[in-house]
Amino acid sequence: MKALSDPNRVKVVKLLQHRVLCVCELQEALGLAQSTVSKHLQILEQAGLIDYAKDGQWVNYRLADGAENPYVASLLGNLRHWLDDNEAVVEIVDRLPQIDRSTICKG
Repeated sequence: MKALSDPNRVKVVKLLQHRVLCVCELQEALGLAQSTVSKHLQILEQAGLIDYAKDGQWVNYRLADGAENPYVASLLGNLRHWLDDNEAVVEIVDRLPQIDRSTICKG
């Protein structure tokens, strides 16, 4: 629960409900520095809420499936529709289709 005490980490979870994202896409969506996004991702990963996989130059982040921890599965299930009507969350989710790593990420 402490991992979700920061509004930006909640936004990360809400974004990852829609698709797999890299750091630069999350940075663009949230308007945060790369180091800040990376720290939030580290906290969420340590809590078991997200997973990542390397794909060449990309590190792709996704929600954990909760298979290793029933508490994580329950928490992510409860978060599925939580804040769907929150103005800040709606705004970033609505912008998500226009955020494309090939146009914003260096490499």
